[in-house]
Amino acid sequence: MFAFANFCTYFRGTYSVWISKIQVNHPAVLRRAEQIQARRTVKKEWQAAWLLKAVTFIDLTTLSGDDTSSNIQRLCYKAKYPIREDLLKALNMHDKGITTAAVCVYPARVCDAVKALKAAGCNIPVASVATGFPAGQTHLKTRLEEIRLAVEDGATEIDVVINRSLVLTGQWEALYDEIRQFRKACGEAHLKTILATGELGSLTNVYKASMIAMMAGSDFIKTSTGKETVNATFPVAIVMLRAIRDFFWKTGNKIGFKPAGGIRSAKDSLAWLSLVKEELGDEWLKPELFRIGASTLLSDIERQIYHHVTGRYAAYHDLPMS
Repeated sequence: MFAFANFCTYFRGTYSVWISKIQVNHPAVLRRAEQIQARRTVKKEWQAAWLLKAVTFIDLTTLSGDDTSSNIQRLCYKAKYPIREDLLKALNMHDKGITTAAVCVYPARVCDAVKALKAAGCNIPVASVATGFPAGQTHLKTRLEEIRLAVEDGATEIDVVINRSLVLTGQWEALYDEIRQFRKACGEAHLKTILATGELGSLTNVYKASMIAMMAGSDFIKTSTGKETVNATFPVAIVMLRAIRDFFWKTGNKIGFKPAGGIRSAKDSLAWLSLVKEELGDEWLKPELFRIGASTLLSDIERQIYHHVTGRYAAYHDLPMS
């Protein structure tokens, strides 16, 4: 096993040269993405089982300008009770403790989320976006302070955004140093680094940024903020997952993966689970190493579970609001 500290020690030497020489085979990535999209999904009880598993990977998210304490409270309640209890009883899953993996909010709403989850009597983690989300174009000092404040308020996971200009101009050492500072500011909180892949220009840049983020101490690498024109796509995911696999082979360290942005349907979630299973194996199919950032996905999964149990699709009033 290659010591992780060696990356920190030697980055400006051997590894900076290695990063500069990386090239991604774009046509091969696109062919692999087409295979995933063309594959038939699982059906019936197997589909229901996979959908319930998908629920446990969701970072249930609200990142709106009109967020208030009341809708954060509703979000947290839905995170604890993601699927209607009678549906879970019909599947004999009511006593399995199924919840979402986390709730994800703006820094100013962290206190609301922590308070709501405490009142609900559960220990679902609170994730906060930070570092000038979504653009990452504020001063570094301000971005670091935003991390510290979110952690002080009770966030145990921090989703940071990188400065995309560092990638686009090839300033890999500067990107490494920036993420190292984010890592330090997080303290014990998990660091999820958002690459905003739709704004990185090429799949080669996606691979390089993924590697730098992992070398710098990220616990997860995440595709997108959900605010870009292009968010989570299969070609990007394949490149990031291969980077995670390469990093694991080199260091023995397992880094998590989080697609986010545009994942809205139950069918989408099944495709993402299948991709992670095929590229990284069953070891990564747990909340500690795989998350899905989504705000509306859970509603569609619950509708599909309802259909599986009852044989009909739910009316709007049949399922509780999140």
